Amino acid sequence: MGSWRESSGTGAGQKGRPVRGLGKNGRVPAQNEPVTTFAALLTDEGRSLLAELRDHDPARELATATRLRRDHPAELVSAALGMARLRQRAVAKFGAEDAYRMFFTPNGVEQSTRRSVADYRAARFAALGIRSVADLCCGIGGDAIALARLGIRVLAVDRDPLTCEVARANAEALGLAELIEVRCADVAEVDTAGYDAVFVDPARRGGRGRIFDPEAYSPPLSWAIEAARRAPHAALKIAPGVPHEAIPDDAEAEWISDGGDVKEAVLWFGTAPGARRATLLPGGHSLVGAGLPDPSVRAVGRYLYEPDGAVIRAHLVADVASGFSGSGLIDETIAYVTADELRATDYASAYEITDVLPFNLKKLKALLRERKVGVVTVKKRGSAVEPEELRKKLKLEGPNSCVIVLTRAAGAPVMLLGHAVSA
Repeated sequence: MGSWRESSGTGAGQKGRPVRGLGKNGRVPAQNEPVTTFAALLTDEGRSLLAELRDHDPARELATATRLRRDHPAELVSAALGMARLRQRAVAKFGAEDAYRMFFTPNGVEQSTRRSVADYRAARFAALGIRSVADLCCGIGGDAIALARLGIRVLAVDRDPLTCEVARANAEALGLAELIEVRCADVAEVDTAGYDAVFVDPARRGGRGRIFDPEAYSPPLSWAIEAARRAPHAALKIAPGVPHEAIPDDAEAEWISDGGDVKEAVLWFGTAPGARRATLLPGGHSLVGAGLPDPSVRAVGRYLYEPDGAVIRAHLVADVASGFSGSGLIDETIAYVTADELRATDYASAYEITDVLPFNLKKLKALLRERKVGVVTVKKRGSAVEPEELRKKLKLEGPNSCVIVLTRAAGAPVMLLGHAVSA
């Protein structure tokens, strides 16, 4: 089946009747086709179909479509199946309770903010005393929903008519329509003077995929920064790989990870100019940099600390290393910290190292066989060896487990063997 926005059938509805929003014989009018198709999903018949398809098996989609088309217009069935697929995908970001009530577009599922991150950012706005936010480039409304749930009034703006209809439907579905005004407009033409804060989430994907140049965002980062500077407070969502030199001096830069995966970076205006912050969800631990110099390089000690990705992106490895006596980097280009003591930290995973060896596949296989290791976790940083390829060559067998770290120490390729520990 195609995208839920696509037309893929000509069948009529039950007893030949059309569904409101669809043309004769269940066909979508050419003009405003995606919006009209989406409107059909908001009818009683459309909502009933979506409820029926909540737990459907995508592997049986052809049989399901054939059965449903006996009683419903083909266009509506196609749209409902597409939306059901998107809802299933969205569970990972929004949770089942919200995902199966909300509406999505393919791009909306891909680019929308994960709920845990949106909730955290909304809480930061609320802590600043913000009561109203102009959400520019609102997409399907994920951030607007998080803000409204904290009682913040939101103007949600997007220039795509379908996206706006989806955002509006989501506000209504979650009981937040009184706090969220959705406006279809070019963000450059929206007056934000009456709002306490501005939030901008520029599009970072184009026809050829992910966009890495901030000036190629839509709108460009430079425009978003100027819009932020005109507001009392502002937050700009950007890619976590943004070059630090592209960050303006009057912005606080925050990198956010969730469950160990770096999700995004945010430029805050009106908070702490020049600060660099790493925030780790779901715990909400937040590390603000103290401007420390890079740690010195030392020999691999008893413990290896792997900083969270948000810490690395924020260039705060030195701040983590400062918490361990006698710590240092294993290599000046590698973000692994080593120390001889085990100490608890929220910002890095710890491993006790039992072996430090030059990389040698034959030696590694013999060592693991001798120790009866049947399960390994392979980590790499600064190594050309692919973990999956290595696993295939090891031919593991045995009841024990081991962590293998492929990296460099003092410029030389090494393999570190050990196991995860907690203080």
